[in-house]
Amino acid sequence: MRKLVLAAASVAALALAGPAAAQAPIVIKFSHVVAPNTPKGLASEKFKELAEKYTGGKVKVEVYPNSQLYKDKEELEALQLGAVQMLAPSNAKFGPIGVKEFEVFDLPYVLPDIKALRKVTDGPLGAKLLKLLDAKGMTGLAYWDNGFKQMSANKKLVAPADYKGLKFRIQSSKVLEAQFRTLGSIPQVMAFSEVYQALQTGVVDGQENTWSNIYTQKMHEVQKYITNTNHGYIGYIVVVNKKFWDGIPADIKPQLDKAMKEATAFGNNQSQKENDDALAEIKKTGKSEIVTLTPEQDAAMRKALEPVYKDVASRVGQSVIDEFLKETRGATN
Repeated sequence: MRKLVLAAASVAALALAGPAAAQAPIVIKFSHVVAPNTPKGLASEKFKELAEKYTGGKVKVEVYPNSQLYKDKEELEALQLGAVQMLAPSNAKFGPIGVKEFEVFDLPYVLPDIKALRKVTDGPLGAKLLKLLDAKGMTGLAYWDNGFKQMSANKKLVAPADYKGLKFRIQSSKVLEAQFRTLGSIPQVMAFSEVYQALQTGVVDGQENTWSNIYTQKMHEVQKYITNTNHGYIGYIVVVNKKFWDGIPADIKPQLDKAMKEATAFGNNQSQKENDDALAEIKKTGKSEIVTLTPEQDAAMRKALEPVYKDVASRVGQSVIDEFLKETRGATN
């Protein structure tokens, strides 16, 4: 019922945004599930600031962080219904709604570094992937970074065998399911907002996340060990309700495009800093031991996770994986 009320309110707001009520600002509700002081949180606030500034107040952006409006599973449906206008879900969230190609970002060790990532997101492959969202009633606007993921648990994780039998929280992604099953772990899909309590109570044994997410959600307080693996990447796709976006007046949209471009650059520059700062703060607390793998241990982890690529090829698409690897590792790989 709450969703229907919000959807109805949004439809009414869209009607008011027409020429008959030109004086009323266009309202963009921007919902996300992380804390305001994360890379996504900071980028969304920067977009709000710039969008309102560049449009001279013709657009008002309302940012709702920390799952205030919707949890992980609910937010994309809310966007499609028009209950919110803008989101920045992680790449993994698009698989369950039928755009499985985005799960290529979830493959373990698929991105060696930020430079390789930019080749994808700023190039033709990134643009091609965004176009796939049109059929789902949404428009993809930008790629936002969170950073590289680390593994945490109440057990020291240094070898593939250490993961056997442990319950790991994951986002809803078949690739991430395959990743943990390959390690002999038990993956459990869970909303981001519920992870701290699940770790605290032992519902799950461990999780994977970026340093900034671990720190801002206080996961380091309920996990004895965090292994610096950099095995995966978390990024976000900024999406907007397509019908809403297509209805934005032609004299306003360029200012919003400019605001988004600048907010993206700002947020992506902040990402590395936020993760570095979060790691330093976690070390200061002394509540989690930070584990660094030796080159041999790192190589063993990479080898153990190689089968994931074949396991998910039929789902994600072998051609997408090949194209991705060509961009990130060079044509010879």
